[in-house]
Amino acid sequence: MDITFGKEQVFRLLPTLSMDDTREKAWDKKASVFGSGLTGLFSRPKSEDVKITYSEFRYEPFWHIACNVRYEYDRTRSYNVPVLAPEVQRVTVDGKDYTIATQPRQFTIKGTEHCLEESGTEVIFDAVRGQEQKWEKYLRFEKEAVIDIDKLSTDASIAVMPEMRASAAVRQVLASMMRPIQADTIHEEKANIRIVDLYFRPVYAFEYKWESKGKTTVAEFDGLTGVMTSGGVTLRQQFEKMITRDLIFDVGADAANLLLPGSSIALKVAKSMVDNHKVPEKM
Repeated sequence: MDITFGKEQVFRLLPTLSMDDTREKAWDKKASVFGSGLTGLFSRPKSEDVKITYSEFRYEPFWHIACNVRYEYDRTRSYNVPVLAPEVQRVTVDGKDYTIATQPRQFTIKGTEHCLEESGTEVIFDAVRGQEQKWEKYLRFEKEAVIDIDKLSTDASIAVMPEMRASAAVRQVLASMMRPIQADTIHEEKANIRIVDLYFRPVYAFEYKWESKGKTTVAEFDGLTGVMTSGGVTLRQQFEKMITRDLIFDVGADAANLLLPGSSIALKVAKSMVDNHKVPEKM
């Protein structure tokens, strides 16, 4: 199979909520963040007993992969042709005689089927947890291209680098689309990974402390939709390690075995946005 790749790109989704706006939402929710489950119905803190002890703004990565597959091939098939008239004893087709079977009354001819199959899919993966997500809604928000990934991490923001590399995301998509073809002759067997985009979405996280009970919890707010999720995490401790764009976008001729282990595929790669400078990863 020939596999080609489109342009690899990195985008930052622009938050629709500021830290100040989100902090107000977080402050309004401080009495309810501990009130989940049946216990929360009978044990809910007073608003003044809960404080926000820590907050952070971060960018979390996800992959958007789009793939099209095309198969063009020939195969030989037998066709059973019914013969209804009882007086017919044999049939001649293109100069060749065919005897009529009795039960049922039919004759069999062989033909070559010229086949074309095309299909496509788009998949989004949480690049931290490696799980497929229904995050198509995020693709509709305003974005900007990221040239230097290290600039996503500033004094005011944390950039979470992907644990799932491009090769792993592409491998999963290809595995879901590729299948064996029953054919006598294969004219074309091609996969086009037309989109390999890495997105960073904005997330606000707030740590709450219930003073009198000594309990803490974290709530996360989606920086695009404003939706709150309880039981989140914060990234107080950040670990420095070196990462290159090539390690993130690690799909190339040398990564063929990562795509389809054990298979012999012809891999054609049209790579762009390849650079060798090192970028510190924030974890």
